[in-house]
Amino acid sequence: MRSAVLALALITLTSPVVAQSLSGQADVVDVDTIAIRGEKTRIRLYGVDGPESQQTCNDASGARYLCGSKAADALASIIGRSGRVSCKEQDRDRYGRIVATCEADGRDIGSELIRQGWAVEYIQYSDGRYSDEEKEAQRAKRGLWAGTFVKPWDWRRGERLPNEASTGSDRKCAIKGQHGHVRQ
Repeated sequence: MRSAVLALALITLTSPVVAQSLSGQADVVDVDTIAIRGEKTRIRLYGVDGPESQQTCNDASGARYLCGSKAADALASIIGRSGRVSCKEQDRDRYGRIVATCEADGRDIGSELIRQGWAVEYIQYSDGRYSDEEKEAQRAKRGLWAGTFVKPWDWRRGERLPNEASTGSDRKCAIKGQHGHVRQ
């Protein structure tokens, strides 16, 4: 009996964790994070990284705009009027959020965000599944690709567009020129 209990415990401990499937009415937190009403955790979109809510970009004419806000609006549009999504957990991030692929009206939300140019493939964590969509958006100069922007992961590390003040620890120091960190 004891060996049967040990064998069952070993099987349980070594079995893969069953991925959660979540669905329901979604609220946009930011361009790459949603919350499903009634759930306690936020869902980070798998393989997607978008501009932060306070991040600015330049449009095709060089005019500055809040691209993080505009990208979040694009996510809301993709989710649509019904607001219903279905998500399948892929992983958990360091903040405990579920990292999932999500669909709205049968469309992969991450794929659509990247195809429209409002997010980029999160190369560090993705499996390359959205690289074609990103190349297409870049070639067509859609969304962020219509102008200039700093990749979201570089922006979080303090890199900014030329003449944009840093919001890092040295708030008094504005970046005075381009140092090779503006990405297109």
